[in-house]
Amino acid sequence: MKKKIAIVGAGSWGTALSVLLANNGHDVSMWSIFNDEVEMINTKREHISKLPGVKIPQAVECTSDLEKAMNGSDAVVMVVPSQTMRKNALEVKKYVKQDQVVVTCSKGLEDGTFSRMSAILEEEIPQAKVVALSGPSHAEEVGAGIPTAIVAASSKKEASEFVQDLFMSPQFRVYTNPDIVGVELGGALKNVIALCAGISDGLKFGDNTKAALMTRGITEMARLGELLGANHQTFSGLAGIGDLIVTCTSMHSRNRRCGILIGQGKSVKEAQDEVKMVVEGVTTAKAAYELSKKMNAEMPIATQAYEVLFNGKEARKAVVDLMMRDKKNELGQGGWL
Repeated sequence: MKKKIAIVGAGSWGTALSVLLANNGHDVSMWSIFNDEVEMINTKREHISKLPGVKIPQAVECTSDLEKAMNGSDAVVMVVPSQTMRKNALEVKKYVKQDQVVVTCSKGLEDGTFSRMSAILEEEIPQAKVVALSGPSHAEEVGAGIPTAIVAASSKKEASEFVQDLFMSPQFRVYTNPDIVGVELGGALKNVIALCAGISDGLKFGDNTKAALMTRGITEMARLGELLGANHQTFSGLAGIGDLIVTCTSMHSRNRRCGILIGQGKSVKEAQDEVKMVVEGVTTAKAAYELSKKMNAEMPIATQAYEVLFNGKEARKAVVDLMMRDKKNELGQGGWL
């Protein structure tokens, strides 16, 4: 059934989702704070700077008027940087109806509070039914109609199934999952590991190194997740290992690209400036490190990422320190009779 969808945020991911939803037969109103972005999308029917080559259907209208974008909407899709989620939620709240579905497509943890994006939305927009959409999904590929599978997570079954129905298409398969904690932590924490994978590439290390980072990285993600109430199985799924694989291996990944530049010797700021898009993994690395301390979770990769990104530690020294930690049993508890 045709719906009216408001998308808050007109970057690469917001634009890709607008194309997907319009092609599914929905009317889409996309909001941007930037007037030049609004004009470009409405006149060129393309986000030339962030998603070049992807044509935006006429069923998508872009506006800088949030009330206009929200008016009559059946669902709201939040696609804003994680550190601006709370600010944007406070504005969106004015126009959200009781029990309206609000979808977060942002991956990160709020600096200082360690809050997941759905927790921010539930706090600031209590009348909403909140769903998190996450998984291995580069905007460039979704916009081009390349087959993708993703997860809609919510504590409310009917809300996650509503989002599943909105987004599902022959090119975009949507699973539901009640474990919104695990789904969001997977989406946030994999960016930290992807930064590390990029640094490894920038240092000209090989496939062995990246495989070790990814494997031990997912172990750290699940370890913290379980302490916060997540289901271990979620980290073996699309929002965990699936998203980790795509973010650590693809040049579409801004986190990996930023890491490569850091590994090549650029400062964190220089690397972020060169990527020219928000690199969520940098802020999340700080939150993950501080949260690991609070929860007493052993996260050596996240700890070394924090030291490199925020304390100026030399990346090669961080690798040596990881390799030379105390000897461990991979299963953690022995296993021999």
